[in-house]
Amino acid sequence: RTVLTWLESPPTVPEPPQVRRGFLTLSEVRAVLDAHPDWRTALRADLQMHTTYSDGSVGIREMVEASTSYGYEHVAITDHSKGLKIARGMDESRLAEQRREIDLLNEELQAAGSGIWALRSIEMNLSPQGEGDMDPDALAALDLVLGAFHSKLRTVEDQTDRYLSALRNPTVHVLAHPRGRKFDRREGLRCDWPRVFAAAADLDVALETDAYPDRQDLNVELLSMARDAGARISIGTDAHHPDELRFMEFGLAAAIQAGITRDRILNYLPREELQSWARETSGRRGGR
Repeated sequence: RTVLTWLESPPTVPEPPQVRRGFLTLSEVRAVLDAHPDWRTALRADLQMHTTYSDGSVGIREMVEASTSYGYEHVAITDHSKGLKIARGMDESRLAEQRREIDLLNEELQAAGSGIWALRSIEMNLSPQGEGDMDPDALAALDLVLGAFHSKLRTVEDQTDRYLSALRNPTVHVLAHPRGRKFDRREGLRCDWPRVFAAAADLDVALETDAYPDRQDLNVELLSMARDAGARISIGTDAHHPDELRFMEFGLAAAIQAGITRDRILNYLPREELQSWARETSGRRGGR
């Protein structure tokens, strides 16, 4: 009798709390990519990863060599900047040291006939006012600058002005994991998203979908809004170990579900075109 009652009227499964909503499962991700196999084969780059220059677990060479198995043409080495001390962020001197190591590695890889290139990049810490923590002259020598908020991520007040200030920062090419959410830990920041995405499109600053499974930020809902605004998208695994490079599939599936076309995603640009875009977008906003 109890079983029959359950079948006739199964218990209602409660909605998950907001801090757990909007995350794709691995089975959902695999189903989406199985239906769109060309998204993997056409992908040129992973545009966020970390090494022992900040809080990664292996060196630059190991991360770049591990990336070759994914068929990438280039990858962005985006270690943290000095304002994020908990992640052993780099100061300008350390950044210059890393840049020289990347240059030497690229020379070696090209001489050996390797098809991959390491981009000189950084994940620069942004203050709540949208200001970076690195000398603009040091950033000018880089190929790509990601800007990211890492503080006051649990505030419930509207943060539209914070985002607009960050987007106007001429040194920033990509706004990394914009919402700052983490599964079961924090919901992330709130703002007038249509206004922010419209500003990103107008200023030609890319918005990241961080493919790390517990971030997935931007998620499908917000990516759809960014698509409607005409903004560019960047996808990065945020890998801190070679094993985490596989997380790219979460970012690809989110972009597909949101209806983003590949011509609006930085990861599908040839390297020279990506570098040229970064220079031009900074120049239009008063940067290098």
